[in-house]
Amino acid sequence: MTMNYTLSEDNLLPIISKFDKKIVNGVVLLRGDLATGKTTLVKAIVKAMNIEESVTSPTFSLQQCYGEKIYHYDLYNHGLDYFISLGMLEELEKEGLHFVEWGDAALQELLEDAGISVTLIEIEKAVDNKRKYKVTYAHS
Repeated sequence: MTMNYTLSEDNLLPIISKFDKKIVNGVVLLRGDLATGKTTLVKAIVKAMNIEESVTSPTFSLQQCYGEKIYHYDLYNHGLDYFISLGMLEELEKEGLHFVEWGDAALQELLEDAGISVTLIEIEKAVDNKRKYKVTYAHS
């Protein structure tokens, strides 16, 4: 199922309301140009789940963890091959939510072939400081 939203970054409730209820496990691939709000969306979801930890982009650390079951990755600097070479694919099998910024079609196919649930969120800048979110929910 695919849903389209045009939202301001301070009102992401239509998207984040799915987390902690419907989407509690699996991988969420976040795609969009630089500064479209990928990390901002993760911050909003973590906050909505009542996790007090500070959310920062894992661009240089590759992985951040929040609470006990929220993981945040960024493939921008190193790409999928480096991610795989470090054995990080096994991390994506852990129970919990795994947000992957810059996760491409190759990663999506790899995960789906392995039976891992994948939700895709594509973000684009829109007018009036809003963003367009195209959310393709994992098959239930």
